Amino acid sequence: MRARYGMPLKITAGIAAVGAAGLAYAAGFEARSFRLRRVTVPVLPRGMRPLRVLQVSDIHMVSGQRKKRAWLQSLAGLRPDFVVNTGDNLSDPEGVPEVLDALGPLMEYPGVYVFGSNDYYGPTLRNPARYLLEKAQGRHGLNGNAPAVGVVHNPWEDLRDGFDAAGWLDLTNTRGRLKLEGCELAFTGLDDPHIKRDRYELVAGGPEKDADLSLAVVHAPYLRSLDAFTSDGYPLVLAGHTHGGQVCIPFYGALVTNCDLDTDRVKGLSTHRSEGNTAYLHVSAGCGASRYTPVRFACPPEATLLTLTSRD
Repeated sequence: MRARYGMPLKITAGIAAVGAAGLAYAAGFEARSFRLRRVTVPVLPRGMRPLRVLQVSDIHMVSGQRKKRAWLQSLAGLRPDFVVNTGDNLSDPEGVPEVLDALGPLMEYPGVYVFGSNDYYGPTLRNPARYLLEKAQGRHGLNGNAPAVGVVHNPWEDLRDGFDAAGWLDLTNTRGRLKLEGCELAFTGLDDPHIKRDRYELVAGGPEKDADLSLAVVHAPYLRSLDAFTSDGYPLVLAGHTHGGQVCIPFYGALVTNCDLDTDRVKGLSTHRSEGNTAYLHVSAGCGASRYTPVRFACPPEATLLTLTSRD
């Protein structure tokens, strides 16, 4: 019996040990191994000075995450021209004060923001395998339905009030402008498409002609939003939501995006085409994860410093 069954038991034990070690690495090390991504995007009119844009996304703050708070505070040392926050700041209804504390030094700079579903609703415990099943079935998010009974409603109004008090612009299905030294920027934002709160008809019409640059901002990069922005002529769309796949396979990449965007564009800079127009798309992999799945594998948490330069 031992000769027949001993080897499979040893193999099973070995696989379990490797799995446990991988989970410990993903939760204990990589999930707190914060990185800064740097990209250059040629979208400015010729002759305009470069602009440094810091994008933060998917913080998913849980009370007590001191290392994450300190890292976010340190990003103010980059001295960006402005900040774009692409949502999902919360993963804990008690996390608003800590988000505002973490972003406090950055709120000394001009900024804009949109919210994601986790700003409105607390996370729920779910089997991670459901993301793969939903992808196979072509389903994503809540499909416009109200959250299930018992889901916690986060105090997003307090978060909004804190951002607004600092002078950041709320781009929830609306437009806004920032005046910087030597230039004027226009922004068009959407509420989260992941829970079908986006209302593009309220902001349709394309870039504002009298601005030096018009940018589009949305939390979840669903194709309907990317198509609308690109068709209208926006040169750059900033989004988050995907967590870069969160748990990736080395040398292969992400398995899911948690939306209908393809996995080749799950994070970083790419392009999007619609109706003969092409826009740059930057998707932040974000710097957090749901409190119920606090892991990252082959996909470290990040923020991005985008340097906008003039077109060739």
